[in-house]
Amino acid sequence: MIIEVRTYQLKPGSVAEVEKRFGEWLPRREKLSRLAALWHTEVGPLNEITHVWTYDSFEQRGTVRAEAIRTEVWPPPIQEFVVAMQTEAFIPAPFSPALEPRQVGPLFEIRSYTLAPGALPGMIERWAAKIEQRVKLSPLVGAWYSEFGGLNKWVHIWAYADAAERQRIRADAVARGVWPPGGAASGLVLKQENKLVMPAPCSPLR
Repeated sequence: MIIEVRTYQLKPGSVAEVEKRFGEWLPRREKLSRLAALWHTEVGPLNEITHVWTYDSFEQRGTVRAEAIRTEVWPPPIQEFVVAMQTEAFIPAPFSPALEPRQVGPLFEIRSYTLAPGALPGMIERWAAKIEQRVKLSPLVGAWYSEFGGLNKWVHIWAYADAAERQRIRADAVARGVWPPGGAASGLVLKQENKLVMPAPCSPLR
């Protein structure tokens, strides 16, 4: 599976209108391939949306995108609001759950780590040893490594009811020794970033 993450920076005050138009056009686009999630950033870069798409392969992605443009079912008419666009492609780790419609949020934390070159196998091994206990505390939405875009990138997404639950669960995981899996202390991780996002009304992951 290929996971495409598209991040758009928007003009101030336009997020609600962009999400509305996105939702109106989505049914025709999903005849070709399905949306996994559409989020807007709550804490982090302002005026930003992130949409996540899944494909069986890069070949399918190319075919779907070409057909969407040919039949004019996509993109939605949001170009007037877009300031900048970025796309990245990821591969799910073996323990990453399927990206299926479900209500597990509505607060999602997206954590992006830059790994040392060659560190990915060690990161996956450390996570595999602890992930079973960690997901008992809050749902894992995805654990992915980059294929195109920023190299040596590890992205993991967690769902919480709200910010208070996030704080409580993270503190509990550390106190019980459940988490973190130790990548940062071992030198596998060079850089860490995070942001909190909320779902658009049309997002299958909520």
